[in-house]
Amino acid sequence: MNVSIFGLGYVGLANTLLLAQNEHVKAYDIVKKKIDMLQEKKSPIEDKEIQKFLNRNDLNVDFTPNFIDSVKFSDYLIIATPTDYDEKKNYFNTSTVEEVIEKALAIRPDATFIIKSTVPVGYTEELKEKYGTDNIIFSPEFLREGRALYDNLHPSRIIVGECSERGQEIANMFLENAHDKDVPVLLTHSTEAEAIKLFSNTYLALRVAYFNELDTYAESRSLNSKQIIEGVGLDPRIGSHYNNPSFGYGGYCLPKDTKQLRANYEDVPSNIIGAIVEANTTRKDFIAEQILAKDPKVVGIYRLTMKANSDNFRYSSIQGVMKRLKAKGIEVVVFEPTLKGEEFFKSKVIKDFEEFKNISDVIVSNRFEPELQAVEEKVYTRDIFGRD
Repeated sequence: MNVSIFGLGYVGLANTLLLAQNEHVKAYDIVKKKIDMLQEKKSPIEDKEIQKFLNRNDLNVDFTPNFIDSVKFSDYLIIATPTDYDEKKNYFNTSTVEEVIEKALAIRPDATFIIKSTVPVGYTEELKEKYGTDNIIFSPEFLREGRALYDNLHPSRIIVGECSERGQEIANMFLENAHDKDVPVLLTHSTEAEAIKLFSNTYLALRVAYFNELDTYAESRSLNSKQIIEGVGLDPRIGSHYNNPSFGYGGYCLPKDTKQLRANYEDVPSNIIGAIVEANTTRKDFIAEQILAKDPKVVGIYRLTMKANSDNFRYSSIQGVMKRLKAKGIEVVVFEPTLKGEEFFKSKVIKDFEEFKNISDVIVSNRFEPELQAVEEKVYTRDIFGRD
């Protein structure tokens, strides 16, 4: 099958390499530098499986800056462009998705689209009506940053928002390229598929917020948070996964998806969804207060990334903590090897780790790394289990 993919971030690039095992893939991105890197087999994002696949010579993939050729080439056009959350409109900014569809339909009116970008509930039906076509299908993506290709090779489930033979064909395409074959496949209506995506990510945010709030209570009462979490997790209905406290949920998906779901609840009675969003703000307030209580003159931020083996710090919770500290007049410095500039949010970026350790009165780290052991007495973290 011929497939074109538009947008080569985590979602698009992971799908490109997944499908290129057995399908013929054209992969397009508006950023020429990214295409150049991929043509040289260099990954623009930190993901070991992606880099491993790029080094292979048996994949059927063409990374191209040619939009028209990509549209004309394929049976299916997969859209994986960014849909950031617009705080003023309380809505995902879906303009990139619509731009691809409009430009593609002008070239090829019979084009069939699979949307992988996260969108509001009801969006696909609106697009079908707007563009007068039934050839728009939503298929949600479930992946972790830094493990994007792995999570496509070993998916938890495959969901396609169309109950039809075509929907089954799309599901089979993803399943046949996965390494795990015993994967649940669910065909739903498009709006239900959109809801599955948002409710899934909001539940994950709820779990993070819950264990963070447990940890806030334990730290406030001088209790052993690890013992409490371990005891709670022994209940098999709760489990011992995804329970390591942090400075708040962050990354590209959870903050925006929870806010979008809250916006979708505008005329629907609810309590929990809004509380999940608010809990993240409360947690960052608490973390900042705990750091301020140590009366530091200079606070060092060790890594802006949310997770180990990641180069992404979009919407990371540590940035919210930084803003709160700076608002109180605290000097904040940053150690982040992936940064190229000399400043980040008007905070000095220190490239030398020894200088960073010496200048910082308190070192704030969402996750504790071995190189911090020498200055462990300076480190403030809520990393209890030593995992993401």
